Amino acid sequence: MNFNTALLHKSFSGDPATGATVMPVCQTSAFAHESAEKLEAVFNSKAYGYAYSRISNPTVDSFEKRISALENGIGAVACSSGMAAVTMSLLNILQSGDEIIAGSGLFGGTLDLFKDLEAFGITTRFTDDVTAESIEPLITDKTKAVFTELIGNPKLNVVDVKSVAELAHSRGIPLIADSTTATPYLIHPFEYGADIVVHSSSKYINGGGNAISGVVIDSGSFKWDTSRYPGFEGYEKFGKLAYLAKLRNGIWRNTGCCLAPANAFLNSVGLETLGLRMERICSNALKLAEYLKDVPGIEVNYPALPDNPYYGLVKEQFGGKGGAILTVRAGSKENAFKLINSLRYASIATNIGDVRTLVIHPASTIYTHSTPQQKESAGVYDDSIRVSIGIEDPEDLIEDFAQAAKK
Repeated sequence: MNFNTALLHKSFSGDPATGATVMPVCQTSAFAHESAEKLEAVFNSKAYGYAYSRISNPTVDSFEKRISALENGIGAVACSSGMAAVTMSLLNILQSGDEIIAGSGLFGGTLDLFKDLEAFGITTRFTDDVTAESIEPLITDKTKAVFTELIGNPKLNVVDVKSVAELAHSRGIPLIADSTTATPYLIHPFEYGADIVVHSSSKYINGGGNAISGVVIDSGSFKWDTSRYPGFEGYEKFGKLAYLAKLRNGIWRNTGCCLAPANAFLNSVGLETLGLRMERICSNALKLAEYLKDVPGIEVNYPALPDNPYYGLVKEQFGGKGGAILTVRAGSKENAFKLINSLRYASIATNIGDVRTLVIHPASTIYTHSTPQQKESAGVYDDSIRVSIGIEDPEDLIEDFAQAAKK
């Protein structure tokens, strides 16, 4: 199937029990069974069925299957938020004393999480850009994961997934890729060697800004050596499904970070227009970036501009599309605030992936807990503005930014 057909039909056929064309919301806490023996079997994963919505739910299950199919994975586990998904993807394989290698240009919430993990004896070794050359010197016998965003938010650096995956695999380490900003529309990371993909599905997958959620998808390709990853002892019998079996029956289940059925429903509905939205959004972002690069006093950063250092990777991995975010430097914090406050169509909000254009001053909001060095490494400055492009008519967006820049 091509992309938009797959969104509607791959691993999905509505609800066969009722004929509903969209999986209905199963808004219930628990599921009754005809006997104690049947509930015992379901609860212990020895029979198909549902017992309790913290563990599994038909609406959530449908969403997980659709995302897994879209990413060409072997399965997925949905979470209550994107940050929960990032946390679960890592804690499923880590223990005290382990190390992560990650890019320093990560989303501020992820940087805060890595700081929190230090209290549990888990250390992160940062590099300015995640490349095979930069991560190799950081690898030790304690390194258990390489974590990266495929398009940095808001740094907008692009990772060469294939070369990083090859280096990580040569040292027996999995590559965990946060593909929130890239989306399956731009890239299928498993085809380039990523092992685990994470999405904050609150963003582009949902598309309407109406539900918080996250999802972890497994490629099934990484071999979990129990001498290096002792937590997988006892899960070898699941073969390629070992990572998902451990996650679903362990840290995810026990922390209770399940996705609400209503939010899973909203995500499934939003998912169906992902291709149409991303086509328009990427086109809008490029047109606005091309306009802003010629505006005096404005410095624009967008990966799909020909003079951008990541332009070659954008052509190779993303088919020439640069995603839905661009950043602007306005010369000073005062100028940045004036420009933000003068926009008529952009909402001032801490989110990305909405159908409407959103703007934010990252240094004073999502990076407020970061050190000056962390901000600079993430491409965040006092005069920076992050713009999450929406589906408005491009002429109106350009005119709006033009009048705001004049002020």
